[in-house]
Amino acid sequence: MKAMMLRSFGGPESFELCDAPQPSPAAGEVLVRVHATSINPLDYQVRRGDYADFVPLPAITGHDVSGVVEAVGPGVTTFSPGDEVWYTPQIFAGPGSYAEYHVAAESIVGKKPPTLSHLEAACVPLVGGTAWEALVVRAGLRVGESVLIHGGAGGVGHVAIQLAKAIGARVYTTVREANFEFAQSLGADGVIDYRKEDYVDAILRETGGRGVDVVFDTIGGDALSRSPDALAQLGRVVTIVDIAQPQNVIQAWGKNASYHFVFTRQNRGKLDELSTLVERGQLRPHVGAVYPLADIPLAHTQLETPNNGVRGKIAIAVAPAAP
Repeated sequence: MKAMMLRSFGGPESFELCDAPQPSPAAGEVLVRVHATSINPLDYQVRRGDYADFVPLPAITGHDVSGVVEAVGPGVTTFSPGDEVWYTPQIFAGPGSYAEYHVAAESIVGKKPPTLSHLEAACVPLVGGTAWEALVVRAGLRVGESVLIHGGAGGVGHVAIQLAKAIGARVYTTVREANFEFAQSLGADGVIDYRKEDYVDAILRETGGRGVDVVFDTIGGDALSRSPDALAQLGRVVTIVDIAQPQNVIQAWGKNASYHFVFTRQNRGKLDELSTLVERGQLRPHVGAVYPLADIPLAHTQLETPNNGVRGKIAIAVAPAAP
């Protein structure tokens, strides 16, 4: 099978398209013909060597799969050859999705929503599972509450807006002015151009000085130290970003705030919940760009470029004509 192999840690040129042995499913596993995958910040972080201790080289990386079951191992009862599926491969636990075939444990695989193409479906599992873990499991966002989502035009952010609206929350988000219309089309009630206005001032103005119930940080920087200033009493801060340096969160004490650090876990349950939202018309991934498997280095380069103009996700067509 064709696979994009990471030979060394470094820039996008560290990848090499090569032939690799096709895997076989063991007991409790399914073999999937990968039709599409997508690019996430986690992908280029792995490529750079941020998690070198967990990724032995050479390695096939990648963290999203949409495809068709090719074969099943002994004991598999949920899936049969021909079933369309989607999932996130176990992170740091074996080969990833930058290949024509992938083997996964039956327990982490979900049935792909039929209303999504493979390219669309491949843009959901990691970011959708992350948004679900952050807003539903950890923050416990509830009907009638308010949330500030940093980076609402990005991969996780554009799904998080739709998820928060499906829950019944009032949603504010920080995006560039060029993305105002896009964020509003996803359901954002208030949009803030972070380059032109301090988001704390904007939130306090919009909420009458109360603040929001939840802040969801997808961008990093000083978001953890500044979030309490935009937070209501008993508010919650959820972040999915590596903490590069210590931050002063003394203001959180006065708000009785709670902080949650999220690294998403793989399971079918979240995928099934997301699938329900897709089928109800409450969640639709946005494919901002598409590359073939051979051009994964170019896709990495685009995603890593500041203000790259990509809304939503960059999808990878692994099959020659992934629909």
